[in-house]
Amino acid sequence: MNDRVPVSAEMVKSICARVDASPLPEQDRTIIKAVMQDYLLLGRAFTEKSHSVSRLLKMIFGARTEKADKVLNRPPKPEIPKGKPKGHGRKGALSYAGKKVAVFHETLKRGDICPGCEKGRLYTSAPGISIRVTGNAPLDACIWEQEKFRCNLCGEIFTAKLPDEAGSEKYDPSAGAMVPILKYGSGLPFNRLEELQAGLGIPCPSSTQWDIVEKTADRIHPVYDELIRQAAQGDIIHNDDTTIKILSAVNDKERRKGTFTTGMLSFAGQRKIALFFTGHKHAGENIGDLLKERHAGLDPPIQMCDALSRNTSKEFETILANCMAHARRNFVDIAESFPDECAHVIEILGAVYKNDNEAKDMAPPERLMHHRLESGPLMEKLHEWINARFDDKTVEPNSGLGKAFSYMLKHWEPLTLFLRVEGAPLDNNLCEQALKRAIIHRKNSLFYKTLHGAYIGDLFMSIIHTCRLSKVNPFDYLIALQKHSPEVFKNPQKWLPWNYKDEAAVLSLQV
Repeated sequence: MNDRVPVSAEMVKSICARVDASPLPEQDRTIIKAVMQDYLLLGRAFTEKSHSVSRLLKMIFGARTEKADKVLNRPPKPEIPKGKPKGHGRKGALSYAGKKVAVFHETLKRGDICPGCEKGRLYTSAPGISIRVTGNAPLDACIWEQEKFRCNLCGEIFTAKLPDEAGSEKYDPSAGAMVPILKYGSGLPFNRLEELQAGLGIPCPSSTQWDIVEKTADRIHPVYDELIRQAAQGDIIHNDDTTIKILSAVNDKERRKGTFTTGMLSFAGQRKIALFFTGHKHAGENIGDLLKERHAGLDPPIQMCDALSRNTSKEFETILANCMAHARRNFVDIAESFPDECAHVIEILGAVYKNDNEAKDMAPPERLMHHRLESGPLMEKLHEWINARFDDKTVEPNSGLGKAFSYMLKHWEPLTLFLRVEGAPLDNNLCEQALKRAIIHRKNSLFYKTLHGAYIGDLFMSIIHTCRLSKVNPFDYLIALQKHSPEVFKNPQKWLPWNYKDEAAVLSLQV
């Protein structure tokens, strides 16, 4: 009895027409029509408020899932026995980057008589592997006690020289690699690392950590500039942004009040580059700055982003693709209010994603043809079905469902670019995953103090995440960049994550 009866504008219009045609007194007709109009407005307000509260709860606590079965309250499917998924077993020896120690047999060698049968000869077989994992502080320390002699007559002091392995700096390149990886790669704030180090007996104050990070950045920053230049030549560029607080910019009255971190992901063939830019600019302004580095003879890149106008630049031409996941999310948010319509859309988009998963290993021309054959008819039927809802006036344009439909129709061309252009992605999920680096930093460190500090963070996040995308160890990479800083400044293009080992090997042969 307490359930609200859904009423559309057409229903109210029809009721009001019947009231006008009734023999009721004029005053009664006026009151009834006013009540019906108010009921319609209250229903819309209630629905919008429910959606707003739902979105707010998801922003605060996070969405549990956007999977179709959960969103549409489908009964659980019967479990099908499956083998263990790949990557969930024991790690092999090749997964460990630690030092390798050869252990020789204490009594036997190749060619000896077999002590078992005392007839055969022994030959070398594949070695047995035993792995031992040890724990230690992120930053370790070694105290070198240098013997000193002092003349009892003239007072001159003679000190033993440090061995070469002691190095010349208190904080060596490995410390210069570890601190930024923990801070910008894993989101560990300086003060938390300070507490950890103090508890382990190797103090490293927050101010010292910042000095280490800044000094490392001074030695390697040409690589960041080179990554920007090469990312500008990409065939596909994803971009998105998130808010960030910069204390020095809070009272800056000359520029935009908001400060943002833009994440970009550039694909050039099989090469992937992640970039981060923090400041007053939106994602569209940052991609405009990036494309200034693009070679004039190249075709416009495919740009993948959501449909916000601030994500695009009017200065440079791009082939715009919009994120299908954002369009789908509009229906996920209102699925409780419009279950049948949302289920129809979500199921069609689910089939499109299934087709995209089937085509993930195909060449771009084959993938395009696969989508045209399999996804094209589905999207065409969806387009016709949405238009029919408006033509038949079975959906309120200003309702949550009407707005979700209007969003898809307004951005239909960029949403369906994957049906017309080779290599066009379906969504911006990869960039959103990369942008989590900045979000993790924001959740743990809360803010940057200055724009310079934000630049340092962008530099390390870009380098570290690009290493991970290239399956390169960022710790080894940052150490190599510091050790070869003069060469990095001369030829940064030879010291990128995918080719630095070749250049380091060449230099080692010249020594």
